[in-house]
Amino acid sequence: MILQGLQPERVFFWFEKICAIPHGSGDTKRISDFCAEFAQKNKLEYRQDELNNIAIYKAGSIGREKEAPVILQGHLDMVCEKEADIDFDFAQDGLRLSVEGDLISATGTTLGGDDGIAVAMVLAVLEDDTLSHPPIEALFTVDEETGMYGAAGLDPEWLTGRTLINIDSEEEGVLTVGCAGGGRVDIALPLIPTSLVLPCYRIVVDGLAGGHSGVEIHKGRHNACKLMGEFLSELGELQLVELVGGQKDNVIPGRSEAVISTAADPAALIDTFVAAHRDEANKDLCITAEPCEETVGYDSISSAVALTLLLEMPDGVQAWSPDIDGLVQTSLNLGIMELKEDYLHLSFAPRSSSSAEKEALFHKLAAIAHKHGADFCVRGQYPAWEFRKESPLRETMLSVYERLHGNKPRVKIIHAGLECGLLSEKLPGMDAVSIGPQMWDIHSPRERLSISSTERTYKYLLEILKEI
Repeated sequence: MILQGLQPERVFFWFEKICAIPHGSGDTKRISDFCAEFAQKNKLEYRQDELNNIAIYKAGSIGREKEAPVILQGHLDMVCEKEADIDFDFAQDGLRLSVEGDLISATGTTLGGDDGIAVAMVLAVLEDDTLSHPPIEALFTVDEETGMYGAAGLDPEWLTGRTLINIDSEEEGVLTVGCAGGGRVDIALPLIPTSLVLPCYRIVVDGLAGGHSGVEIHKGRHNACKLMGEFLSELGELQLVELVGGQKDNVIPGRSEAVISTAADPAALIDTFVAAHRDEANKDLCITAEPCEETVGYDSISSAVALTLLLEMPDGVQAWSPDIDGLVQTSLNLGIMELKEDYLHLSFAPRSSSSAEKEALFHKLAAIAHKHGADFCVRGQYPAWEFRKESPLRETMLSVYERLHGNKPRVKIIHAGLECGLLSEKLPGMDAVSIGPQMWDIHSPRERLSISSTERTYKYLLEILKEI
């Protein structure tokens, strides 16, 4: 056991068990069954649906059996991202955990601390009969990372509680009390196949930081797919052969590849282009161009339309909040670009705390797509989580934090999406707050989780349950 001896012991015991089970979005049956087996072994009632959502129920501790239930909630799925040169199969392999000082990471891949550490904390609470707490409804949803499909399909009859502690935040000392709404947009543009005559080159854009498209969209990090479009457009007339970048629509792509046929010399443009786009946020940007052999690609006209479409699609921050300094109100991330089966496929993750701006962004994307003859569809929409002015839960959590640490936590509304909005829609009157231990670079292979922060956050959770 790599995490043996770390504190809190049972939290890290369960976290390591979770990390050994493949549990990417869309592949949650095994981790859901694992939670069901946990419930059975601990003689706890549970419900599990065909989506793989699962709720586990625990009675209140002695003397607190008749209190109103509290919902403890996290999601079972993780974002599966890996370094390009790592031999790893997320559908088969357990994560290769590593501990260095105060940090836990996974070698070459995402760690899944988002949101495996939440599941581990809740399992530790459920098995511990020494704790003081009201009745607990532990809810583990699925496919949060790809559109909150588990929360959207949840039967609200599962839950009687109207107090929700969501454990899906990544900053210690922060109480998250609101978030943006969003969805997913897919665009497909047809291209015309043809034979090739001119030389071919494989071009790679690499070295970009990438990251979470909600948490880090404002940090000036280049999108490798958009940057590839800019670079290729400077070459003049060309024919596309391959075009690929990104793996998840809610992850800023750090790498993209293209194979093109052209009379131009791509290598001659690299130094000037990189110098113009390399800055502190993109200091490791690297572009390479190597000759390759191909015989079939796409004609120059449809290739030009594809690049124009790619260039015209907006990306990044679209509007800032007029009410809260430094908060992104509306953004868009091109997360997946793939040329396959004679279509260029683009997938985006739009977000906004303004319903009107979100709808306007959808209309803008649809107009650009249709102008160029591309198909357009929206999926996986989820609502914003609106700030609640009166919140007994928030006041309790503020008081407990100040007692434990001698200072108040920050109360924050974030641009990233959380399931609290969907759950609040399903369960009217919900009083919800989100917390979590300190993590960095989630949704990327650089993801790290603080051990000491996990211990402090778990102790904080136990004190909240005692006081609530």
